Amino acid sequence: MPQPSTDTIFALASGAGRAAVAVIRLSGPDAKRALSRFAKLDPLSRFAHYARFRDPESGETLDRGLALFFPAPASATGEDCAELHLHGGEAVVGGVLAALAREPGLRAAEPGEFARRAFLNGKLDLSQIEALADLIEARTAFQRRQALRLAGGALRRETEVWRGAIVEAMALVEGDLDFADEAEVSGLSAAELEKLLASTLASIDAALASAPASERLREGFLVLILGPPNAGKSTLLNVLARREAAIVSDEPGTTRDLIEVDLDLGGLPITLVDTAGLRESESAVERIGVARARARAGEADLILWLSEGGAEPPPDFGPEAAEVLRVATKADTLAPASGALAISAREGRGVDELCVEIARRAASALGDGGSALIAHARQRVELETARARLRAALEEGKPPELVAEDLRLAARALQRIAGAVEVEELLDLIFSRFCIGK
Repeated sequence: MPQPSTDTIFALASGAGRAAVAVIRLSGPDAKRALSRFAKLDPLSRFAHYARFRDPESGETLDRGLALFFPAPASATGEDCAELHLHGGEAVVGGVLAALAREPGLRAAEPGEFARRAFLNGKLDLSQIEALADLIEARTAFQRRQALRLAGGALRRETEVWRGAIVEAMALVEGDLDFADEAEVSGLSAAELEKLLASTLASIDAALASAPASERLREGFLVLILGPPNAGKSTLLNVLARREAAIVSDEPGTTRDLIEVDLDLGGLPITLVDTAGLRESESAVERIGVARARARAGEADLILWLSEGGAEPPPDFGPEAAEVLRVATKADTLAPASGALAISAREGRGVDELCVEIARRAASALGDGGSALIAHARQRVELETARARLRAALEEGKPPELVAEDLRLAARALQRIAGAVEVEELLDLIFSRFCIGK
């Protein structure tokens, strides 16, 4: 496991650009010294001092605000931490950051470096770090709910229970190995071991069963709008987005490329994609647009097939796996076909019903995030490894030495979920998702 850096880092922790308040964070052994030099005070722990911040070199006043100090180890990173709460003007923030950069022993933080130090100092495990990144990126209520649950350590607590049961089984198996020559010791049978681990395996199976929905909730429910030219696809996209996201024209083939809009339907994250009208065309650009539409259809969770009157899509319009909802457009002038959901973008008729139907299907696929445990492919792969090793350990007639090894590998896979890893590249990948200052 890599060791925490001894540098003192700083970064803007609040949003960039003009704001009412900006927060600059420092973490490391020189955090208190730097705060004392800028605020001209000896800060009390966990006390908000109102201070005048000065450039230590020139003595120029940079701003007036709040100075806070959080001593190690009871801080967000486990190191000495300091915060400068300033006015959020660009000149103020830029001046303070520039002055901090001139201080000996201080350097600007890299993306995710504060979170990385919290992980390396045992303040958060890796599953919590991943959930924290998800929380920052959450754009709907259900995504927020899922991220908060996992950031609170739900997965860590569950894996500790699973691992505890496996370690108990390991102790019994290895005890049999150590005292195999004792007459009073009878080996632990596969049936007895299975009974001991039954609830653990059932719990792991349940977590893995819900993992696909949790992973999809992070990414969002992908809805593709397909149909022939001039079916009203771009018009519908604009109505649902409540803005002019796509160009609308009576000329066929206006939409050439994929246009994506993120929606929040009742707390569910929906990605709506407008596509080129499906038809044979002599235009090379339009043919590329049609090819991209067909390729993206293979990734869709739901396809809205739009056509005037709600006709059936052609047999080769898209993938067989995706759900298809037929939508009859221009219902103010044309009678809809049976089985199609009728809408009129001009009158607004049927649009609310369409949103309800999309949300219903998304909720069925994604859940609400309230019971999520596995939200990342990395976590799912490790848990699948643990389950496979447990099942291997329960094979009838397996030598106890190999049973013990399977149990050890299962426990090790569970440890890796929480961050007992040796691969530096994995840590780099995870922490690179964070913005600077987090």
